[in-house]
Amino acid sequence: MKTLYPLFVLLALALAPVPAVAQDGHVDPSVTEQGPGRTAQTLEDILARQRGEAVDDSTRKALIGHPEDAAPMSSPLGTRGGASDPDLWRGLRYDEADVTTLQRGPAATTLIQDNGMWWLEFRHGPLITYGSWLLLGTIGLLAVFYLIRGRVRIDGPKTGRKIERFKFIERMGHWLLAGSFLILGITGLITLMGRKFLIPAFGHDAFSTMAIGAKWIHDNVSWAFMLGLVIIFVMWVVHNIPDRTDIKWFLKGGGLFGGGGHPDAKKFNAGQKIIFWSVILLGASISISGLSLLFPFELHLFGPTFAHLNDWGVPQMLGYGPLPTDLPPQAEMQYSQLWHAIVAFVLMAVILAHIYIGTVGMEGAFDAMGSGMVEEQWAKEHHNLWVAEVKERESAAHKSATPAE
Repeated sequence: MKTLYPLFVLLALALAPVPAVAQDGHVDPSVTEQGPGRTAQTLEDILARQRGEAVDDSTRKALIGHPEDAAPMSSPLGTRGGASDPDLWRGLRYDEADVTTLQRGPAATTLIQDNGMWWLEFRHGPLITYGSWLLLGTIGLLAVFYLIRGRVRIDGPKTGRKIERFKFIERMGHWLLAGSFLILGITGLITLMGRKFLIPAFGHDAFSTMAIGAKWIHDNVSWAFMLGLVIIFVMWVVHNIPDRTDIKWFLKGGGLFGGGGHPDAKKFNAGQKIIFWSVILLGASISISGLSLLFPFELHLFGPTFAHLNDWGVPQMLGYGPLPTDLPPQAEMQYSQLWHAIVAFVLMAVILAHIYIGTVGMEGAFDAMGSGMVEEQWAKEHHNLWVAEVKERESAAHKSATPAE
């Protein structure tokens, strides 16, 4: 026991915290004191940085080692040329270290990136929570509206005559866009929410297979979505320019609530124009952010965007400081992924309303994109001005084809 006693004493001394002591024997206050100028990092610093709060680390940021501080080569401490291990890690954190890696990619030297924790918490928290409530709330409101209003029926007697609503190329562009968006929505939700909802239900191995397949499908079907977006824009933009008839359509509630009759409308009414421009603008935004995710080192969106917002003084008007502009590729991808998902949630809610009106919400509406031919009475009730234009063209064509007596 007497032999073990000195060992216990040495062990206790080794485990006891020893404050940093300068060469003159005084404790270095920068290591032990809190506040600006300290070099020791605390747990509160780490948590604050992960929450996105500002942390005064100016003193630590400067302590990355200097060649003139190097010890002689004969000294064991001189092998790093004036930089200790803590100096090296601080250099890595603040992207000041002279790093050489086997990978030569643009993001190879960014080994520590604090924004990742904020991105992960926002993605698993507010993004999934509010996005889910948006979709579920939209479905709930549509269900309530259906229970109150019911299906919008054709008021007048059906004639049995058909009028061509959309040509084959128009329907092809619509279904290319619609089908690809449905696939992208499902695969995107699997990728975004799978870890939270699918792993507990199916396990890690099954979800791994689903996630790999979903990502491959999502990346490749995106090209079909962008092609469909271009097709419908080229074909329908001229018919979706707002005009004065849209104001009257809104004042009558589009005729959806009954009692006021059906308002005048051309080929597309005001509600359909909102759907069109929502799809074009939100779809374009989703496409651009998706391209930045597919090509993260070639297409940077948020650094230049933040620079413009700073120049315009937008953050300052809202009470914030300047937005960061020198973003590493990882941060560009994180911002792009969040924006991609937020805009996609909004567009999915819009499309749910569009699907409702085009199927169970209105009698005869699906025929427009199904066969392309609609009941003439339906067309007169919902798009009377367009029907008049069609009839006028048909009459003019018939007169030109009839030989003069």
